[in-house]
Parts: sequence; structure tokens; C-alpha cells
Amino acid sequence: MSRSFSSIGRAGAALLLLVAALWMGAAVGETSIPLEVVARTVANRLWGAGYPLDPIDEGIVWNYRLSRAVVAACCGAALALSGAVLQALLRNPLADPYILGISAGASTGAVGVAILGLGSGLLTLPAGAFLGAVLAFALVSLLAAKAGRGRSAIILAGVAGSQLFNALTSFIVTKAANAEQARGIMFWLLGNLSGIRWPDVSLALPAAVLGLGVCLWHARALDAFTFGADSAASLGIPVRRTYVVLVGASAMMTAAMVSIVGSIGFVGLVIPHAARMLVGVRHGVLLPAAALIGAVFMIVADVLSRILIAGQVLPIGVITALIGAPAFAFLLGQRRAQA
Repeated sequence: MSRSFSSIGRAGAALLLLVAALWMGAAVGETSIPLEVVARTVANRLWGAGYPLDPIDEGIVWNYRLSRAVVAACCGAALALSGAVLQALLRNPLADPYILGISAGASTGAVGVAILGLGSGLLTLPAGAFLGAVLAFALVSLLAAKAGRGRSAIILAGVAGSQLFNALTSFIVTKAANAEQARGIMFWLLGNLSGIRWPDVSLALPAAVLGLGVCLWHARALDAFTFGADSAASLGIPVRRTYVVLVGASAMMTAAMVSIVGSIGFVGLVIPHAARMLVGVRHGVLLPAAALIGAVFMIVADVLSRILIAGQVLPIGVITALIGAPAFAFLLGQRRAQA
């Protein structure tokens, strides 16, 4: 009984932390809006409370900042989950969607649909991104299998795959895009939440929730993969099916987020390590913790992107790199000290 109450307490605290981060994301910006106005705006929009508010403040909170904060949370959660899953499946602490080329492949697929019209109108932007992500991971896996030099091979192959798909994306943009499209796409590729509105939430939120559900359903299998595929098979885990499902879920989440906000690095790499330091390695606890930390981290990064330079919004990928690179160096130092 005490354990169940403890779990409920942790879940409640996590929910409060997420709500507080979303609240802050809606209140802080170039023009600060009181927290009370944010709460009343949500009450008016969701429950018709009828609070008298300035229409401009209400529009900024609801139409711009809150939708942006929700998508940022979904993006951070999805990328952190993908990183945690890939690190467990590949047994490599450096695995994440960005390093393994999945983000780059998703970017190429999305740009191919948007600029070249691949699929003749049958493929949507997220579908093109998903196909690109799957193709990129398949190519990276093939290169790693050919190299056959242990767990480092997948990372080296991922770096090569990332460079290849980034080059393809740049070639498509340079060859086929006009000047306005090129500027928009290059800014988008650095991670851009500026144009986010509520319709984007209808893709980001289901993708993040579905991905979390699939990953949690396979949490025990991920625990088994910690000791290798052979150990997982000896415990009765269907290795091939589990691998395909979880890699597919990671590619789906990454592709959905890339199609909305562009390619963002370091979230899937750093956040799972931070979560392990806080809650341990059991995936039943690690996965929701990584999702929560990733969500809060992305909301904070988005706020910083709006306020660091007055009158200018930085690409969110710049903020995640500025925070993530030193954080990862610190985590590497901690692991070395503990070894």
C-alpha cells in the first residue's frame, strides 16, 4: 500500500512540474504576462469561465505561447524517449536519433516532400519524414554490420549517415528551392518553434503519447536488452520483433517532431543520462522520468530562445547545443569518476 501511495505521489509531483513548466512557457517572453492572466486564459478557453481579459494578452497566451510550449514539451519527451530506447537496444551510451542519422534522414524525407513533391501528393510531410528516418537507420545499421567493430561501429556509421543525409538535404534545397524557401528551410533545420499553432499539437501530442505507451509496454524487454540480445532471448523476449517495434516507435517519434520543429540535437543524448543519474536504470521508471525531464528541458530552452536576444528569436537547436554540450561533458566526467 505504501509503495502505491509513493508511486501516486511521484506521478503527482511529475504532473505538477510539467504544468508549472507549461505555465512558465506561456507567461515568459519578450512581453511578460502575469501567471494569473495565463490561468484565466486557459479557464476562459477550456471552460468558458468568462474572466475579463485584454484580448491581446489572451491571444498571445492561447494562440502563440501555450501551443508552442505544448509542442516543445512533446518534442523534448519524444526525443528523450528515443534516446533512452536506442541506448538500451544498442547498448551504447552515445546512441541517440541525432547521432545515428535518424533526424538527418527525417529532415531529408520532409524536405523531399516539401520541395520536390515526392510521393506525388500522396505523402504528407510527417510520412516523408518517417520514411527518411527509417531509411537512414537502415543504412546506418547496414554500414555498422559491414564494419563489424563492436558497439562503436554503429556510432561511426551514424556520423557517416548523418553527413550523407545532411548533404542530400542541402543539395535539394540548393537545387530546387527558391530564395524564400531556402531561408525558411535552413532556419527550420536548426530547430524552429516560431510558427507553431494548435493544429501542430494534434500531431505532436499523439506521437509523444503513443511512443511513450509503446516504450513503457516494452520496459521489461528493454531491461533485458541491457545484458545483450542473447540474454534477452534466453529470457523469452522476442528479440527481432521487439527491436523492430521499438526502433519503429523511435523513428516515428523523431520523424513527427522533425516534421514540425526541425532537427534538434543533444536532447536524446543527454537527457537519458541525466534521468539515469536521478532514478536508476530500470526502464519502468527511467522512461517516464526521461520523458518528463526532456519535456521540461525543451520548454526552458524555448523560453531562453525568445529572451536571450531582445527582439530576436534564436533557433532552439542552438540553445539545446549550448546547454547540451557542456552538460554531456559533465556527465562524461561523472561517469569516468565513478568508474
